[in-house]
Order: sequence, then structure tokens, then C-alpha cells
Amino acid sequence: MTMSTAVPGTAAKRPFRTDLLAWLKNHPNVLRVSAVVVFFAWWEYVGRDANPMFMTYPSAIFAAAVELTRSGELPSALVASMIPFLSGLVISIIGGILIGIAIGQFWILEYTLDPFLNALYAIPRVALIPLIILWAGLETYGKIVIIVSIAIFPVIVNTYSGIKDVRGSLIEIGRAYSATELQIFTKIIMPAAVPYIMAGIRLAVGLAIIGIIVAEFFTAITGLGGIIVLYANNFATAKLFVPIIVTGVLGIVLSELTAYVERRLSRWRLSERERF
Repeated sequence: MTMSTAVPGTAAKRPFRTDLLAWLKNHPNVLRVSAVVVFFAWWEYVGRDANPMFMTYPSAIFAAAVELTRSGELPSALVASMIPFLSGLVISIIGGILIGIAIGQFWILEYTLDPFLNALYAIPRVALIPLIILWAGLETYGKIVIIVSIAIFPVIVNTYSGIKDVRGSLIEIGRAYSATELQIFTKIIMPAAVPYIMAGIRLAVGLAIIGIIVAEFFTAITGLGGIIVLYANNFATAKLFVPIIVTGVLGIVLSELTAYVERRLSRWRLSERERF
């Protein structure tokens, strides 16, 4: 007979470790917040020893943010950026979904527009900015056109892919139950394409943020992009980081909002996933 030997404390540690991992998996926000806190603590420690002309630290950035907010510079810049940003993002989402649906549903549009979409998607949008400025000007309209030129293509491509990915068997089942083409489109095709469309919208949000900053670099230097250029030229590093962090927070908020909308629209997929 062989007797098994166990290391003292091993049996007690394994359940605790397993329970801790399971608890963290069920509470992801705790892990996210902890990672952010550790990162900023490390940044605060390392940043204090760096040259203030090239690097700063979170407490200095917070003080600069308070100063810019009290002076009204940051709120006015944020408002100046949000008007073209939201306009361009809404146009990109609505226009991208409509174009993606059209080329996904009608083969003649797919074959006609495909070479133009591929060519425009391959061209770096930064190369088109001088041309857009000539056509649309330097003010709000020009910024909106730049944002749309950058952000609309992921929505088009993902919407088209989502519609084309719908399995033919699902459509045949709908026709077997005497569903009309409109019912097949609204009850089968569009719900199945929602995850693809929302993935395209998530990409569009990030690209639209890039678009507004780039547009403000190249056009009228206003908004968040304008104060980035201003404080970069003045080597005011702490103030320079304020609009950069604001754009990052904006991206996080909009991405979480998009994920929430996706969960609301795709509850049937979540319940199906839980079932298995």
C-alpha cells in the first residue's frame, strides 16, 4: 500500500486561489480599476524623476486640468471639438449602415461600388486632407468631412459582412414559414448582422476621435487638437497631457456606451451563449 503525502497548506491554498480567480472573473471592474490605480501610481513615482520638459506625472496633470477648467479653456475646447465630432460620427454610422445594407442586399450596387470602396479604403485619409480642405474649407464643415472620410468605412465593411454572413438555411426557414422579404430582412438578416454592425461602430468611434484631432491639426487650430498644438509648441507638458487624457476618456465612455447598446440589441445571443 502506498501512502500519498501532501504538502502542508496546499489543500487550503488551492480552493482560495480558485475562489479568488472566480471572484475576479465575475467582478472584472475590480481588476480594471486595480490595473489603472497601479499604473498611475507607478507613473507618479517614475514621472517625478523625469525631465518636466519631456514627461510629467498624474498629480501635475490633474493640477493643470483644474487650471484649464477654471479658466474655461478646456470646456470651450471640448465643446468646439464635440460639435464636428458628433456630427461626423452620426453621419458615419447612419451613412455606413445604409450603404452597407444597400451593397449587401443588391448585387448590382455591390459590383458597381466595390472598386470605389476598395480604392478609397486603401488610400490613407491623411493624403486626402489637403484636397478636403480645398473643397470643404477650414471650418466645421471641413472637419466633419475629414471625420466621415476616416470613420465611415469600418461601418460599411462590417455591415456588409454581417448581412452576407447570414446563413442561407435561416432565410430558407423564414421562406418556408411564408415570411415576406421585408420580414426576412427585419426578423432574420438584421438581428444576425447586429454584432457586426456594432463592431464597425466601435471601430468608427476610435477613428472619429483620431479624425477630429487630425482635422484640428490641419484645419483651423481650435478645440482639443488646437490646445495640443499650443502646449506642445510651448513645452507645457502637463497641460499637453490634459486634452490627450480627455480624448482617451471620451473613447472609453463611447466604447462602453456602444457595448451597452450591443448588449441590449443582442440579448438573444447572450441567452443563447449562456444556454451552452
